[in-house]
Amino acid sequence: MATFERQLNDYRLTTAHIYYHMPDHVHLLQEFLWQEYDLAPRFPMLHKFLDFWVRELEGKLHSVYVAKIPIITPGDCRFAAWQGTLH
Repeated sequence: MATFERQLNDYRLTTAHIYYHMPDHVHLLQEFLWQEYDLAPRFPMLHKFLDFWVRELEGKLHSVYVAKIPIITPGDCRFAAWQGTLH
């Protein structure tokens, strides 16, 4: 699905700030930023990514902070006030 279509279907730009520990540096808290268009409030794409992380990567998750914002708002879409041709 194209980005514009996703926005029209209520997908929102979602950013997840992921904190994790690596096995070789357990006392060091590291961070990773993830960004994708996702459906709030269930966030299926984020859950899919976090499931992959837990299943395939060595870094143990510490915490995940999520921020979202609608890209297209009602004020962004409106009809043209004038239509014409200029030569």
